[in-house]
Amino acid sequence: MKRDQWKSQMGFVLAAVGSAIGLGNIWRFSYMAYDYGGGAFLIPYLTALMTAGIPLLILEFAVGHERIGSAPLAYAKIRRRWEWLGWWAVTFVMFGIVLYYMVIIAWCLNFFFLSFSLGWGSDPNAFFFQEFLAVSSSPGEIGRIRMPILGALVFLWVVNWAIVHRGVRGGIEKMNKVFMPLLFLLTVALVVWSVSLDGSELGLRAYVTPDFSKLGNPRVWIDAYSQIFFTLSLGFGIMIAYASYLPEKSDITRNALLTALINSGYSLFAGVAVFSVLGFMASSQAKPLSDVVSQSIGLAFIAYPKAISMMPGGSVFGAFFFLCLVVAGLSSSISIIEAFISAAVDKFGFLRSRLVTTVSVLGLVGSVIFTTQAGLLWLDIADHFITHYGLIVVGFAECILVGWIFDIRELRRHLNGTSSFRLGRWWDILIKYFVPLALTVILAGDLIAETAEPYGGYSWISLAAIGWSWLIVTMLTAFFLASRPWRTAHSKLDGRKNSTK
Repeated sequence: MKRDQWKSQMGFVLAAVGSAIGLGNIWRFSYMAYDYGGGAFLIPYLTALMTAGIPLLILEFAVGHERIGSAPLAYAKIRRRWEWLGWWAVTFVMFGIVLYYMVIIAWCLNFFFLSFSLGWGSDPNAFFFQEFLAVSSSPGEIGRIRMPILGALVFLWVVNWAIVHRGVRGGIEKMNKVFMPLLFLLTVALVVWSVSLDGSELGLRAYVTPDFSKLGNPRVWIDAYSQIFFTLSLGFGIMIAYASYLPEKSDITRNALLTALINSGYSLFAGVAVFSVLGFMASSQAKPLSDVVSQSIGLAFIAYPKAISMMPGGSVFGAFFFLCLVVAGLSSSISIIEAFISAAVDKFGFLRSRLVTTVSVLGLVGSVIFTTQAGLLWLDIADHFITHYGLIVVGFAECILVGWIFDIRELRRHLNGTSSFRLGRWWDILIKYFVPLALTVILAGDLIAETAEPYGGYSWISLAAIGWSWLIVTMLTAFFLASRPWRTAHSKLDGRKNSTK
């Protein structure tokens, strides 16, 4: 079976950027900057980007390109016993992250339509939690399905199916050539509009003025590294799969640098719009900027709707904002689905069209739990455990596998043979020593904090039944899939040097 390829280098970069840029770039990054000292947060954020984000992204691009395979196949070609690591990554991302991520996009789609009539009323907080989500009192109290969310969810899964079904070149590449320019244009419009609002300078001043006292808090640095890890889709298996579709002569290092810098640059640029609106709100309500937002999710679904209701032409601004979130979310969700599809096709030789349909149906069914009244609580727990433990462990294991078991110098030679930006031994040192140490500190920090008291005030039973069990079940599934025999010839090739070109 001939492996699909990107039509152009730009198509690949747009797809990689599309995967990297998601909902978190717009509201999670901005909330962290808001909460962690404004401009001061850029110091740990950019430090994390340079010392962990870019080196790991180069590693994942290199592994996918040199080993010519999705995450399970690429790891199996390095050491057969490590195939499970690739399966674990694509499994908990496909049957974990994307299930609740699609529901958040469904919220955004609902709010896109609500924007035209300012349908959240005079109290967006009460509307979001009590009417729209109708949040139950505990994760065990599932309650009823919220039909507006389910309707939007079905539509979005159909969109994902239609795009991924058409393949890498005919679907994903074409989609990103439309979605990415659209997203950038919408964001530019939001920024221009936001900075023209009365009081916007108050927010912008907070954005660029550093509060260095915040940097003494270890949590700031841990969250900065976590944000870089999540926003670049590291540990998802996505970037490995995407790079495997590149032609043999591809500038891997340059592509990684472009992807990382465009992604982070977008976060910084979108932050201008967010802080301008927060400044407008603070000025209009005669409140300190620090009192405008209380939590990350509240930035998008409470603070922004309140601001939209207050500003001139707010309904159009709101439609632009939530359409931005929908487009950013979809560009990321299709990449998650593709990472799993690529892995299953590589190993089992499934017919792509049937597999995409099956996986999409299973994904839709799995997402339904997050549309219930307990959905927000399940989402919070699942997201915390998968991103704070699953992704971090995968990233750590990647560094051990490539840095210590595989000859990282061979991988560096491959990169330097195809790339305009040559890597030195500093890259080896970061991958072998610094990144594993940083990820260990993040993991230890979370474990220590949650040993003292349960995450989010949930019961230990809820955390075990939802969070830990999600990780354990997906890991067992990964070992099962890794134990199955290969039904394709892909695994017989070591890498580019032995491939039949």
